[in-house]
Amino acid sequence: MEIRLQKVLASAGVASRRASEELIAAGRVRVNGRTVKELGTRVDPDTAVIEVDGEAISTFVPKVHLAMHKPEGVLSAMSDSEGRPHLGDYLATRSDRLFHVGRLDVETEGLILLTNDGELANRLAHPRYGIRKKYLVWVEGALPKDAKARLSVGIELEDGLARVDAFEVVEKDRTRSLVELEIHEGRNRIVRRIFDALGTPVERLVRTQVGPVQLGELRSGRTRVLTTVEVRKLMELVDL
Repeated sequence: MEIRLQKVLASAGVASRRASEELIAAGRVRVNGRTVKELGTRVDPDTAVIEVDGEAISTFVPKVHLAMHKPEGVLSAMSDSEGRPHLGDYLATRSDRLFHVGRLDVETEGLILLTNDGELANRLAHPRYGIRKKYLVWVEGALPKDAKARLSVGIELEDGLARVDAFEVVEKDRTRSLVELEIHEGRNRIVRRIFDALGTPVERLVRTQVGPVQLGELRSGRTRVLTTVEVRKLMELVDL
């Protein structure tokens, strides 16, 4: 069965689908000895000989799907030219070419997904699918009494209206409040900006769930393999 070349490259773990399209457009991919630049090219991954930068790739790569507890202070990147702590530091013993699904800002800790399936990574991060994420949020002081109502209607940020899907105050005292929040948007630092707009800056932020995958008791800096059920549910969410 013939499928798009960029999808074959992404599934083989060469790069994400978008990055694979760039490789093709740049003339860095050959199929059966011929340079291919057309993005609509279809190939049979079972029979085609595919090379990237002159190196043959294997179109059969066992899929890897991991959950990681990203520590605070670590970049959501597989490498960093400035030598800052990054996800790759915690995966140095692995030979897989992994992609992180979306990002957590440096100050935020918690669940981040990793996979060598470029197509799955691309879809899970795409706003079209609206994958829901849950967070525990510690904020300074008491929340405004109308916080839940305002969040349900939406709070205007500099890049548009932001709404949450679920919101619950778990604990509170005079100096601090703990909130569980669910949101499907992935705009940069959106949770922190929402609470800044409420006048209650975030002290600590932990992502606890992405779609069906939960952080659970996974310790900071550790990874675990996703279950078959978790992977199947993720794929169903993005129509794979």
